[in-house]
Amino acid sequence: MSRPEALSPARLKDAAPLFAALGDATRLGLLVSLCAGGPLTVTRLSSQFDVTRQAITKHLEVLSEAGLVKSSRQGRERIWAFEPKRLEDAHQYLERLSKEWDVALARLKAFVET
Repeated sequence: MSRPEALSPARLKDAAPLFAALGDATRLGLLVSLCAGGPLTVTRLSSQFDVTRQAITKHLEVLSEAGLVKSSRQGRERIWAFEPKRLEDAHQYLERLSKEWDVALARLKAFVET
């Protein structure tokens, strides 16, 4: 079994903020809400969580910096929407890691069996 191409340092640097943003329960919950409920305002989102509107806004900014959500203005309100491309990136990173583990386990198995 051949060894998969390792992630470059630049790709790893791109992946770190993505997984850091996904590593918080509130932010993950916000993503789930936006996936299920479509674009929502901070007011609507904050009614679903036991944190302040300011905290929701800060969490949304982190998600935005990671490319997981985007906002647009409608009058005085900001509408937040899920951005699926970055979640696809996360899936690709995890798929790559899974393949690397499969190769490593196959090498270990071959070593043990010889």
